Amino acid sequence: MKSNVTKLLSTAAIAATISAGAAAATLDDVKAKGFVQCGVSTGVPGFSNADDKGNWSGIDVDACRATAAAIFGDGQKVKFTPLSAKERFTALQSGEIDVLARNTTWTYTRDASLGLDFTAVNFYDGQGFMVRKDLGVNSALELAGATVCTEQGTTTELNMADFFRKNKMSYVPVVVQKADEALAAYDSGRCDVYTTDKSGLAAHRTKLADPSAHVILPETISKEPLGPVVRHGDNQWKDIVTWAMFVQVNAEEMNITSKNVAKIKSETTDPGIKRLLGVEGDMGAQLGLPADWAYNVIAQVGNYGEVFERNVGPSTPVDLPRGLNALWTEAGGIMYAPPVR
Repeated sequence: MKSNVTKLLSTAAIAATISAGAAAATLDDVKAKGFVQCGVSTGVPGFSNADDKGNWSGIDVDACRATAAAIFGDGQKVKFTPLSAKERFTALQSGEIDVLARNTTWTYTRDASLGLDFTAVNFYDGQGFMVRKDLGVNSALELAGATVCTEQGTTTELNMADFFRKNKMSYVPVVVQKADEALAAYDSGRCDVYTTDKSGLAAHRTKLADPSAHVILPETISKEPLGPVVRHGDNQWKDIVTWAMFVQVNAEEMNITSKNVAKIKSETTDPGIKRLLGVEGDMGAQLGLPADWAYNVIAQVGNYGEVFERNVGPSTPVDLPRGLNALWTEAGGIMYAPPVR
């Protein structure tokens, strides 16, 4: 889910001013207050969603918990701020939140003009279209003249416009402020099509009265690398958020899970694993973290495969395949992290 380029550019001057003052040590501020303030969505199942008791879960939620585990040794030391697509960047720029983990796409304009930095990609995605099965449409190339719902403040608007223009098809956009409002407009019949990232389509489909009555069309019309975002100018904080993710990918490569990490830590003779888990060396000191920071991330949040499977995998209502998000060692996968050494 992505911000409109025009609106992004209008915030560039503010972003430049904020960036100049954003080099303060976020880690010190986080330690002083005792928690990570994390900006999330207003509700995307599998990514950031609260249950009826206010308990948050999802891939993006786990990114925040991994950061907290690295710093405090406690992945529960997080507070969540639900944000619309329109609100999210301002909340980060202003310091209202410490990190934005809100299925946010890494783009050139966002990276270059907002005074923000993207960290690691935690989900490789792409924009698609969802329609009712009874519409009788099997391809996005059959959507000429369709009414299409999407969320305001996202580049799905630009991607959608580009797709229809490229394919010389007319369409009627219906743009609303929040994702749930876009879904409700689609569900009510106000529009024929709902468009957003394909992971978001799968997630929001679970909220419909009869998910099986809706189909996600096969075309993927854009690249959407999603991941946490931080303020520009604080390299230490960026590195912490980034490596909290990279550790999870490395752990999956090494077959280290939340269930076996304690045993492996006590028994391993592998020097690479010893470094990763803080048995040898002091990799944490380079980030201003405890020696066992990576161990705490894995023990409390899990490796990347565990995070994926419990939030969006085939055993969940979202039911997504690993696809591009499989490890680089697996067929079709591109999930890759630098080594810890």
